Amino acid sequence: MSAVAISAAEVNKLRQTTGAGMMDCKNALAEAGGDFEKAIEILRKKGQKVADKRSDREATEGYAIAKVTADGTKGIITALNCETDFVAKNGEFVALSEKIAELALANTPSDKEALGALLIDDRSINDHIVEMVGKIGEKIEISDYAVINAPYVAAYIHPGNRVVSLAGFNKAGFANQAEVGKDVTMQIAAMAPIALDENSVSTDIIEKELEIAREVLRKEGKPEDKIEMIAQGKLKKFYAESTLLNQDFIKDGKSSVKQYLQSIDKELTVTDFKRFSVS
Repeated sequence: MSAVAISAAEVNKLRQTTGAGMMDCKNALAEAGGDFEKAIEILRKKGQKVADKRSDREATEGYAIAKVTADGTKGIITALNCETDFVAKNGEFVALSEKIAELALANTPSDKEALGALLIDDRSINDHIVEMVGKIGEKIEISDYAVINAPYVAAYIHPGNRVVSLAGFNKAGFANQAEVGKDVTMQIAAMAPIALDENSVSTDIIEKELEIAREVLRKEGKPEDKIEMIAQGKLKKFYAESTLLNQDFIKDGKSSVKQYLQSIDKELTVTDFKRFSVS
């Protein structure tokens, strides 16, 4: 029985549909006997096989995005990770990352799994990722997704798309709003706060910091009856260094972020923030 003739037009159509390489498309069409839909399924299975083989690999490179709606009341962060910096800069990888972010902003799904199920050209994001894995040969995954809703949301993307941040404010329309939003989101990106303020730090983290302080103080030979007081003092320093509103405002170094915001508007504060770093 003679082999089915595969035209260049059919190969190109499959390539445009799946993003797979020319030879992969030609081979898939040949294996499928010219059946276009079957060829797509063959390429998907190939991608899934590669994905399964790469599942235990570390995907520590990638492309992160922060976006805000036109009215400034909702923002999202997405990150698509891969194994190498070379792939993270690949045009198709970046384009898929941007499309994922657009869909996340438009639909605000409940979590990463729901985000992966959203459709691009009648196929799920997860299917597109699997196909790209088959084409590129690296582990690729949605590593982060977060949403903030607030009266005003600001976003920041550090050059290179490795660090991104969002900040939600309790009000909108305040003086120098865009500049303040940029200042705060850059603070978040640069200083990586773990919580909004001392009241937002989990009890587990507080107890861990106190225990570390007590242990260090005992090793330093501090009197036992003074250890708790000194440990509490170290905890206050931890709050000042690690919580957003208590951190020194890096743009001037003379006030805290909270004081900076109150200098703009006495009632102005940040109600929520998100940060992601590709690593």
